[in-house]
Amino acid sequence: MRAERGTETEAEAAGSGGGTSRARPAGPAVTALLTSAMAFSMMQLFLLGALGPRLVDEWGISRTALGLTTTAGFGAAALLSPVAGRLVDRVGPRRCLVALLLLAAVSLALIGAAPGAAVLLVAVTLGGLPQALANPATNKVILAAVPPERRGAVTGLKQSGVQVGAFAAGLPLSLLAAGVGWRGAVWTAAGTAAVAAAWAARMLPYDAAAETPGARRTPAAQGATRRLAVFSLLLGCGIASVNTYLALFGSQRLGLGPTTAAALVAVLGVAGMAGRVGWSRVAGRPGRAPALLAAGAVGAAVLLAAAEPVPWLVWVGALAIGSFAVAANAVSMVLVMRRAAPGRAGQDSALVSAGFFAGFAVGPPLFGALASATGYGPGWLLVAAEFAAAGTVAVPLMSGRRGATR
Repeated sequence: MRAERGTETEAEAAGSGGGTSRARPAGPAVTALLTSAMAFSMMQLFLLGALGPRLVDEWGISRTALGLTTTAGFGAAALLSPVAGRLVDRVGPRRCLVALLLLAAVSLALIGAAPGAAVLLVAVTLGGLPQALANPATNKVILAAVPPERRGAVTGLKQSGVQVGAFAAGLPLSLLAAGVGWRGAVWTAAGTAAVAAAWAARMLPYDAAAETPGARRTPAAQGATRRLAVFSLLLGCGIASVNTYLALFGSQRLGLGPTTAAALVAVLGVAGMAGRVGWSRVAGRPGRAPALLAAGAVGAAVLLAAAEPVPWLVWVGALAIGSFAVAANAVSMVLVMRRAAPGRAGQDSALVSAGFFAGFAVGPPLFGALASATGYGPGWLLVAAEFAAAGTVAVPLMSGRRGATR
C-alpha cells in the first residue's frame, strides 16, 4: 500500500494531525505493523522483568540494581520524548517507525551480548530512544490513515502491542531461554525487530510534507493534556514496578520456578491486550474511563500485597493489573488524539508519553528500595497509593466536554 510522495490526505486537511500520505485507509496489515512497533519499543522492559531471576542468579545483582536498569531506559525516554514528538511532526512517522525498530534491534542485541550490569545499563539506556518515538509516530499514522470512527479501536489494538511484548517475554521467549539460554532468547527478539524494520520500510506510505501547526490550543485543551501527563506519570510508577518485580516476587517469595514466575508477566500481557482494546472503544466517548481504571488498579495492587500469605492471589492480581492499570495508558492515547491540534499530534502524544516514561524511571527504584528494606507487601501498597493518586488527578477529566477536545 505504498503511496507516492504528494499532498496531504483528506484526513490531514481536516486537521487530524496526521503526517503520512496514503492512497487508501490503513488495513489490517498496517494495524498489525503498528502493534508490532509498540511491542518492540518496550520489549526490553518485559524481558528484564521476565528474565530477572536468571539475571540476578548469574550476575548477583540486587533488586535495587535491577530497578535502576529500568530507570536508565525510561529516564532516557522521558527526556527524549519532547524532541521525539517534534521530530515526528517534522520528518514524518514512516521514517521514525523504521528508526524505532532498528534501534530496538540494536538495543536488544546489546542486552544479549552484555557481560555484566554496566553494558546492560548502556543497552537499556539506548532502548529509551525507540520508546520515545513509539506513541508519537504510531498516533500520527492513525490520524492520517484511519477514519475518526475507527480510531479508538485501532488505537486500542496498537497499544495492546506493548502487552504482546509482555506476553512474548513472559512465555515463548522465557521457554526459549530455558532451552538455549537467556542470551539466545534476547538475540532472537533482536533479529525479529530487524525484520520488522524492513517490513515497515516496505509497508508504510511515504511521509508527506511537514505540517504547519494550526491555531493555538485553548487553555482548557492545554490543561487537559498536562493533566493526562501527570496521570500517566503516576500510572507509570505503579505499572513499571509491577512489570519489573512481579516475576522476581513470584520466584523469591511464592516459591515459583523461573519459567512459572515469568508466566505471571505473560498473564499481565494477555489481560493488558484485552483491556486496552476494550477500554479504548469506551474512551471514544468522553468520559470516565481514566478515573475508573485507576480505581480498579488500586484494588489489583492490594491483591498483590495479599498474595504472600495467599499465593494464588498473585494470578488474580496480575490479571487485574493488566485489565485496569495497563489499559489506562491506551485510553490516555485516545484522549490525546481527540484533543490534538493540527500539526501537534506528535508533540502532544510525546508530552503524555514523557509523563508515563518518567513514572517508569522513578517507580522501580522506589519499589526496589522499599521492598529491600521492608518486604514486598509495603512495596505493593506503594503501588496502590500511586494508582490512587492517578485516579484523583483524572477525576476532573470526567466532566470534560467533547467540544473542548480541539
